[in-house]
Amino acid sequence: MQYVSVERPEGRSWALLRVAKEPVNSFDTALWAALRDAVAALEADPTCRGVVIASGLRRDVFTAGNDLKELYAPNTSAERYREFWLAQSSMLEGLYNSRLATVAAIRGACPAGGCCISLCCDARFITPNGSMGLNEVAIGIPVPKYWAALMGRTIGHAAAERLVLSGRMVGAPEALALGLVDGVVPANDDAAVLAAATEWMEAAVKLPPAARAATKRSGRDSFCAEWRRYYTEEEAAYGWAAISTPAAVATLRAVLQRLSSAGGGAKAKASSKL
Repeated sequence: MQYVSVERPEGRSWALLRVAKEPVNSFDTALWAALRDAVAALEADPTCRGVVIASGLRRDVFTAGNDLKELYAPNTSAERYREFWLAQSSMLEGLYNSRLATVAAIRGACPAGGCCISLCCDARFITPNGSMGLNEVAIGIPVPKYWAALMGRTIGHAAAERLVLSGRMVGAPEALALGLVDGVVPANDDAAVLAAATEWMEAAVKLPPAARAATKRSGRDSFCAEWRRYYTEEEAAYGWAAISTPAAVATLRAVLQRLSSAGGGAKAKASSKL
């Protein structure tokens, strides 16, 4: 699959899934669908018990989140946005309720959609230079209902509400203190964060898989069933209405103009904050 690669370390019962869409892993409909299909294929493989999700980028960015071109109403349509939203939501809900043991190896920035991918994993490890948050409010977009709820299930409702309403990204130490991540690794490199994620994975896949999966799903089935019912039409329609307002269009236009005028590293740095 373009931009998504899967490898099985020799003798291991888990897979390493990397996303590498330069420069910052911005997610469009095709990339959400590719990630969804890759996870579904691993889940359908009886020899696979887990998946480590990591960035394959040259820069220290897990993912910059959604491609803003998919959210800029003048360049899309209600039907195209609906297709985008369903690809995204089916991937996230499927990952959250997967039978697989799942862990995110976060190197660098992890805003918005990237943050939600990591929250859908069972565990998260981050580099010291990493940052996380559902920062949509800062660019004039409402935080999706179930993304905010998912953060609340992870760090508690009050802490999650304060964070999403501020539109703020938090650094690695604060992410650990809040419970957004399970550990901060010693170095800002791929090897360090993969080592921590691999250690966690090796312990997880040694547990009886059926018991682990059943226990996981018993705590998530109801939430995911409600998520599926809501996102099929209602959340897609709500999202389109939200991004179609004159204020949202103007805000996103300004952000896109800023990104298009930035060059090289500056562009990647700006994009990673969306």
